[in-house]
Amino acid sequence: MKNKIKCVVWDLDNTIWHGVLLEDKEVHLNDDVTKVIKDLDKKGILQSIASKNNCDMALKKLDEFGIKEYFLYPQINWEPKYTSVKEISILLNIPLDSFAFVDDQNYEIEEMKYFLPNVNGILTNNLFDELKTDRFNIEFITDETKKRRILYQTDNIRKMEEKNFKGTQEDFLRSLQMELTISKMTEADLCRVSELTVRTHQLNSTGYTYSFETLKNMLNLPQYMILVIELDDKYGTYGKIGIALLELKEEVWIIKLLLMSCRVMSRGIGSPFLTYLKRLAKNNNVRLQAEFVFTDKNRQMYITYRFSGFNEIEVNDKNVILEANLINIEKYPDYITMNSFYD
Repeated sequence: MKNKIKCVVWDLDNTIWHGVLLEDKEVHLNDDVTKVIKDLDKKGILQSIASKNNCDMALKKLDEFGIKEYFLYPQINWEPKYTSVKEISILLNIPLDSFAFVDDQNYEIEEMKYFLPNVNGILTNNLFDELKTDRFNIEFITDETKKRRILYQTDNIRKMEEKNFKGTQEDFLRSLQMELTISKMTEADLCRVSELTVRTHQLNSTGYTYSFETLKNMLNLPQYMILVIELDDKYGTYGKIGIALLELKEEVWIIKLLLMSCRVMSRGIGSPFLTYLKRLAKNNNVRLQAEFVFTDKNRQMYITYRFSGFNEIEVNDKNVILEANLINIEKYPDYITMNSFYD
């Protein structure tokens, strides 16, 4: 099954607007496409631009049309458009198989397909048919969904500060004044938690997905505990960016799923969260184990487990069972403040 589309990259000439900016006296905004841009934004689908054009003139025109703010990391230059899409993928940290590219030229679509076959190329004339497909269907619209573009724009400010920061990585993390809040999932969290299991692939320990109904049933079952993590710093909130789903047995708790949004990959929160889970298990006099299933994208999560004192106790091809050492549990790092329901 193909991934949901997380980012749409637009051409400009004869796509977002009618006409060619460098050739025609005037270009006119495509009102139908403008409506699509605003609708995609409300659904939490990010957007950018890959256009062969004069950058200053194009950005000025987008600003005049009042839609410049909708596009993250626009690539307006004279490079092949597939190189622009690759750059956007790196900057957003979103895999290419979650991208769509919209252009009015068959040549551009075919070139994209040749160099980046995982990108969904869409001719402008076919756009409205493509939008009806399941890849663009968003089951739930959560608070994080509506704010996704703004969350990424705020994160770009953090990246710029990090780039210019003088000091160690831990010094930078300390300067962010991060607070990690851990709480038990409530009914109000169901849509967001289900969304995270569907959208998150890189920092995902098993690749398991859970539907709204499945999670709702688990909510009232004493053998399961689902924790939701939310991250804030001096720039604002990242939103609800991770979950842990645990099966609670009499002598051992098993982490069935641990995942975090790729937006917090460099924020060093994986180890503190696992430290929290180890403390929680120890306080309840149980062992702590974790299921892990290797995919082609989640090795970083395995490394996080190992650095956090989890050791392999069972291996079956890509399926691994790890167990935490609860004898000497490390302190929380001083670059983050932990808030939780039991501390």
